[in-house]
Amino acid sequence: SMLIILFLTGMVAMIMLRALHKDFNRYNDPDNADEQQEETGWKIVHGDVFRRPHNAPMLAIYIGTGSQLIGMAVITMIFALFGFLSPANRGGLLTCVLLLFILLGSYGGYTAARLCKMFRCQNWKNIMYMGTVYPGQVFVSFFLMDLMLWSKGASNAVPFTTLMALLGLWLCVSLPLVFVGAVVGYKRGVIELPVQVNPVPREIPPQRWYMRAPFTILMAGILPFGAAFIEVFFILSSLWLNRFYYVFGFLALVFVILAITCAEITIVMVYFMLCYEDYRWWWRSFFISGSSGFHLFLYSIFYYATTLRMRTVLSAVLYFGWMLIASYTFMIITGTIGFMASFVFVRYIYASIKVD
Repeated sequence: SMLIILFLTGMVAMIMLRALHKDFNRYNDPDNADEQQEETGWKIVHGDVFRRPHNAPMLAIYIGTGSQLIGMAVITMIFALFGFLSPANRGGLLTCVLLLFILLGSYGGYTAARLCKMFRCQNWKNIMYMGTVYPGQVFVSFFLMDLMLWSKGASNAVPFTTLMALLGLWLCVSLPLVFVGAVVGYKRGVIELPVQVNPVPREIPPQRWYMRAPFTILMAGILPFGAAFIEVFFILSSLWLNRFYYVFGFLALVFVILAITCAEITIVMVYFMLCYEDYRWWWRSFFISGSSGFHLFLYSIFYYATTLRMRTVLSAVLYFGWMLIASYTFMIITGTIGFMASFVFVRYIYASIKVD
């Protein structure tokens, strides 16, 4: 599967490079009379491509959270590769993940602040949301599932004191670090954009059915999920069948391939959107690769039906509750990768052409 993904990745990259090289030569050629008379292709939306998206603060919040989660995942895998984390000691692995997420709140706040400043929604309320939306959603879900275990008198229920300790780490350590990172981010200069935004939005022409949001988002997310499909099976077996997971080196390689696949499929779809004069790429770039989280949840349903043998309703509720959290987290991570890659790509192509 890795060879197939690498082959597809190389093929898509080669096609995109050739198409962009042809576009640059056509748009920057002073002897091209047709281009001087009328702009065509993705150049025609240069005055709207960096228009502020709808609900821009929420997009900045998700990208900041995704940056925090990506940093947590990368550092955790580095520690595991060098043998600092033992697969047999799952408590140590979980503790490392929690501590890294808390400490990297400053990086998430910095990223969200830079985007808020670029979107002209510089507000401390947005930074508060960045530090509370995702952790709050996860904490409330965890608390509700733990209440179910308490009601049944289960021995594996997390004690109330541990929950209060987690709440204290979130509100007294992670949240202040988010604000520290935001202070640094707000003091930095505004991210420069290569073209100006027109005062009046351009009308978007009717899109073909295969370029509309539902189809592009759902279909494009299959490829990133396919890149990590085999590894997902072993991770789920480790979590729910009490097996040990040792191949962290292979996991790191799959993560790199997943990141490359998310970046390239999102760039390709954003390029096609711009060619069809649809400049609403901000949220679309996040959900194109982020939809792999939806496919992960669908696979968790298939895994439950074919592999697991849970006889109680409580076990099923806990399984789907945790898989929903995992799929949501996976969506934020992959969506952030796709957004960052698309943002760099769009800035690059519009900085490489001459715009009157």
